Amino acid sequence: MVKKKITKDMRIGELAQQHPETVEILLEEGVHCVGCGAAFFETIEQGLALHGKSKKEIDDVVTRMNEQIEKKK
Repeated sequence: MVKKKITKDMRIGELAQQHPETVEILLEEGVHCVGCGAAFFETIEQGLALHGKSKKEIDDVVTRMNEQIEKKK
């Protein structure tokens, strides 16, 4: 099964369903709403930005998550 690349415009809930191995990265970054109602309409970028992350930091987190799913292949 080919895993879809993670992008910052993915919904957090979609990310958690498709790539559960990346949830720990969001938790480490202070995004604890992975399981709450906001996860279904908030994007990764929005969630990280609301937790004080810069655009560069958001891009770095997305890169780390993509590296994580590559390890799972």
